[in-house]
Formats: sequence, structure tokens, C-alpha cells
Amino acid sequence: MSKRYLLIIAVVGIASLFLATAIYAGTTVADVVNMENKAYDKHKKSIVTFTHKKHVEEYKAVCGDCHHDADNKPLSGLKMGDEVKNCIECHSTPGEAPKGKDAPKLSEKEKMAYHAEAMHENCKGCHTKANKKSGTKTAPTTCTGCHPKAEK
Repeated sequence: MSKRYLLIIAVVGIASLFLATAIYAGTTVADVVNMENKAYDKHKKSIVTFTHKKHVEEYKAVCGDCHHDADNKPLSGLKMGDEVKNCIECHSTPGEAPKGKDAPKLSEKEKMAYHAEAMHENCKGCHTKANKKSGTKTAPTTCTGCHPKAEK
């Protein structure tokens, strides 16, 4: 074999390795996700840490349990690593909907425009169902259950 032929094989092999690595990296999901968002200047509570692996493997959650379309229908057919929108792209108003006697009456759709309302509805709703199904209270549904006090 000529040196030129071996050089071409080496270059193609190295390029294939880089391409395979890039494809794999583009389809993996970080196991631990800090649910931090740029929409909030300062969080009043600690940031929620979410683990894909635990929810999928231990709790048997499927992608559509969290990821949904504009009509709140679960996205079916998703696989780990598929591209999905961040919650803030649709639930774009930072914080929670106004509360109290002087707060405007909002429809459910208007409430879900608030990022925190949508997150709480999705997570707490699922946790409440899981607790009912298991007859336990292991899935957190309180503020401090999901937002533990930050260490100083």
C-alpha cells in the first residue's frame, strides 16, 4: 500500500471518530439538570435539581410525561436525546401568576403562561399522582421538598 493511501485511510478514520462523537454528544441528555433559568434574576428558593435517569429508570416516566405540545398533549415518540423546547419558550412569563383577592381572574391557559405555574403544575401534579398510586408521600410536593434550603 502506498503512503498516500494509508494517509487517506487515517484521515477518514479520524474524521469518522470525531463525527461519531459529535453525533453521540448531540443526542445524549445530561442526567442531572439544574432547573435554573435566565428569566429569573434571583431565585427566592434554591434551584431544583432534576435527574432524567432516575425518573426514566426508577420511576418509569416517559418523555411525554413532561414534554407536551401547545395543546398540552404529551409528545409521543420522543427518545432520550431528541431535541425539545425549553419550558420558558412557551411558558415565558417569569414567576408565578398573581394571587390574592386583588389579583386578576386568569383562565388556566393564562396561568400556564407563567413559567413557575407551569413547572409546579407539571411536577407537583405528577408527584401527587405518584404518591396516590404508591400510597406513600415519597415524591415531594412541598416547597422545601423540591427546593431544599441552600447551604451557606
